[in-house]
Amino acid sequence: MIIAAWIIRTAVTELRHPGTATAQWAFLRDGRAVSAGAVAAVLLGSMGWLHAGAEGLVWALLAAALVAYAVSALRSG
Repeated sequence: MIIAAWIIRTAVTELRHPGTATAQWAFLRDGRAVSAGAVAAVLLGSMGWLHAGAEGLVWALLAAALVAYAVSALRSG
């Protein structure tokens, strides 16, 4: 649900201001941000799997996406 809301928000913003979707999803092209997100996904995913099963993996992936977004935002400005 949260990722779907994130995507819908991007689409609505893109309709209002063309070209903003590229800026919002630019963190996916930042190698360091993606690497940090991958490390967070592995660490949180393993802990989540042990404690909550598959539901822990879903939350770990969401947290990893947010980590990648934050690292990219810190690096860009």
